[in-house]
Amino acid sequence: MGKQVDDIAVLAVQREKTIVKTSIIGIVTNLLLVGFKMAVGLISNSIAVILDAVNNLSDALSSVVTIIGAKLGAKQPDKKHPLGYGRIEYLSSMVVAALVLYAGITSLVESIKKIISPEAADYSAVSIVIISVAIAVKLVLGLYVKRQGKKVNSGALTASGSDALFDAILSASVLASAVIYLIWGVSLEAYVGVVIAGFIIKAGIEMMIETLNDIIGKREDKETIRELKEIICKEEDVLGAYDVTLFNYGPNKNYGSVHIELPDSLTVDDVDRITRRIQADVFQKTGIILTGIGVYSFNTSDDEAAKMRNEVQKTVMAHDWALQMHGFYADTGKKTIRFDVVMSFYVDRKEAVKTICKEIAALYPDYDVMVVPDVDVAD
Repeated sequence: MGKQVDDIAVLAVQREKTIVKTSIIGIVTNLLLVGFKMAVGLISNSIAVILDAVNNLSDALSSVVTIIGAKLGAKQPDKKHPLGYGRIEYLSSMVVAALVLYAGITSLVESIKKIISPEAADYSAVSIVIISVAIAVKLVLGLYVKRQGKKVNSGALTASGSDALFDAILSASVLASAVIYLIWGVSLEAYVGVVIAGFIIKAGIEMMIETLNDIIGKREDKETIRELKEIICKEEDVLGAYDVTLFNYGPNKNYGSVHIELPDSLTVDDVDRITRRIQADVFQKTGIILTGIGVYSFNTSDDEAAKMRNEVQKTVMAHDWALQMHGFYADTGKKTIRFDVVMSFYVDRKEAVKTICKEIAALYPDYDVMVVPDVDVAD
């Protein structure tokens, strides 16, 4: 596991540098936009442009928080936190979401005030040019930050990039209201401010929900689980991979456990070599560290056990809440049967186990039956 730890440390340093560099670019760019837009807004008496500047200021603050989160999250594991500080990044993402939400609510209040007590704006050709340039800058910045965020799996960076793209769209609405005012003399900017505020609030809520899901723990995507199982099942003698569970300790910091099914003819030495190869292969290809690999024994030389497996599986899978059966093993000498059943969240697991045990006991009254209910985590 030593080399795995070294590889993770190198990747963590590279990731931190990318996040910091991208965030600094975002801070500098947003502060320049704040200065230009605030000047245009104050000179032209435009609440929409001023709110657009405030939105850019919140983006700059978000980037500062992202840097702090990346720095703290990259701290090396210690005795108190043996798996590292990676989850701090989720807290920084939550702070970013709160800043965006606050900016949106503040913008909404100010826009409503302008609707109630309207003031005429006075746009100039220079202000139109500045707003147009700001739109282009935000588009480029948004695409760059979002791409970097996906590259290093940073939720905060990805959210900042998406927010920048939204800003470009909102700035375009400000530009449109300015053009309408110059051509037809109709002032829509206060109403545009409400629209801008609505988009900002929506983005803040979505960012907060996504981060909460990361903190609470969410179902892994099927593609990740499928890839993991494919890697494991390519190992010679592995008959199946089940009960994949991943534990996330921050972006790119995933630990996991899995059960594999192996022939009952293997020795402990065989199992040890197989599980070690699986751990190394999975880490090299996915970056996931398997901290535990459980083993199910598969009957290979008992025809009666094979027949029993088919009968039991048919009985179990007749229930719509039974999603999968695995880990079956029958000891015809000691008269025992054991297996796991993946169950839907919509069934009482205790009652379901009682039902299955009763049905299997009816089929094989001389056998002791042990059923382990599995939660539908990822399969």
